[in-house]
Amino acid sequence: MKTEPLKAEANVSFANDKLVRATANQEPITGSIDLYEAMARALKYNLDTKVEIMEASLKLREADLVSYAALPKLVTGAGYAGRDEGDPSTPSTRDPNVRTADLTFSWNILDFGLSYVRAKQAADQALIQEEMKRRIVNKVIEDVRTAYWRAASYQRLVGRMRALEGRVARALRETRGLSGSGEASPLVALTYERELIEVKREVEQLEGELRVAKSQLAALMNVTPGTEFTLSLPKRSRPKLSVPNDLSEMYRIAASNRPEMREVAYRMRINDQEVNAALLDILPGFSVYAGKNYDSNDFITDPNWASWGAKVSFNAMKLFALPATNRKIEAEKEVLDARALSVAMAVMTQVHISRARFAHLNKSYSTAAALSNVSHRILTQVRAETNAQKTSEQILIREEMNALVADAKLDMAYADMQNAYANVYASLGVDPFPRGLTTKESVAEISTRMKALWNEAGGAAVIYVKPELASAQ
Repeated sequence: MKTEPLKAEANVSFANDKLVRATANQEPITGSIDLYEAMARALKYNLDTKVEIMEASLKLREADLVSYAALPKLVTGAGYAGRDEGDPSTPSTRDPNVRTADLTFSWNILDFGLSYVRAKQAADQALIQEEMKRRIVNKVIEDVRTAYWRAASYQRLVGRMRALEGRVARALRETRGLSGSGEASPLVALTYERELIEVKREVEQLEGELRVAKSQLAALMNVTPGTEFTLSLPKRSRPKLSVPNDLSEMYRIAASNRPEMREVAYRMRINDQEVNAALLDILPGFSVYAGKNYDSNDFITDPNWASWGAKVSFNAMKLFALPATNRKIEAEKEVLDARALSVAMAVMTQVHISRARFAHLNKSYSTAAALSNVSHRILTQVRAETNAQKTSEQILIREEMNALVADAKLDMAYADMQNAYANVYASLGVDPFPRGLTTKESVAEISTRMKALWNEAGGAAVIYVKPELASAQ
């Protein structure tokens, strides 16, 4: 066999096909996108989510396939045999050309037992994949919340940023001119210039952090890069957690709901099934069979006959491997138990940190709001003095930029607080989508249901219930 790489034309055709299909068959964007539509589009079209949904569906198909191995065998066969005539003087007891056929039913009890155990393990593997899907979906929704609020901040402030750029450049030129002409003290002029440059640099840093958020949001929604869309800009409202005040109760909820904990539990159950499989493997194999046969040999009295019987087989050598197999299963059990303890500790830590982080960012948002408020009050005062020609245009521009920076930091603090708010529920293992939701529904329907969920006490209704995201197949 000779290895043949793909030709250039095949590579181009493959690439073009995937580029077209990556964003095909999606509902067009009409109007401004709010947070819940962004979540809906991520659930419906995000390719990472689609892959996990399809992987979960594949595991279910594999589990179905494994279960068929427990069925008995029904085998049909046919054959033809020929030989030369040989010595004509020698009597023959066989036709030179013989056709045979048979239909045999057989069932091995040992194979049935092992197939049953493997089918149960395959079903648990499908459940593990379901938990992995939940984890990916939770991460995608959390990323959507963060990217959405940061992109909304950029959209809210970009107009003011662009309007100030020209005025800042003009103010810097005028300040340098005053210093050069001697109309103002060089130290005062340089101080003004430094303050303007420092504020300008801070605005540029904030713009750099916020600008990429819209591209990140587009990627999460599986929108073609460069596609123009606008976001709706809702009023900022402080979210309230609807979770138990008792940390130990939160730990219990998280340990029961988190995908990582459930995954380890399923792996432990799979390992427990290996004990049964090892025992079944050393038992004698008992099989029964029955069949209908045909042979065209004319020397046979009856060319059609039925056969049946039973057979027992036993591989004694497997007895010697049983202790080693049991030790391996026990070692795997100890590893999984240690992993479960590690995951439980990580879950408790994440719950504690997520709640502390939300409290901290809630306080930071209050501070940012206070700074924004006082910055706008100063700007109002400076604008009034500038109109009365009591202060310079440079000071007004500086305060306008300070107010812009304060607003940007307020929006970023709000985005961080929203992310921390969602992270609390994610740390508890609460799914951010309603029970029974499927990706076959339209974006508008998914968006409506998502909005209703998050408006019901922040999703607290699903803390004790495990919602399922159905397959999109």
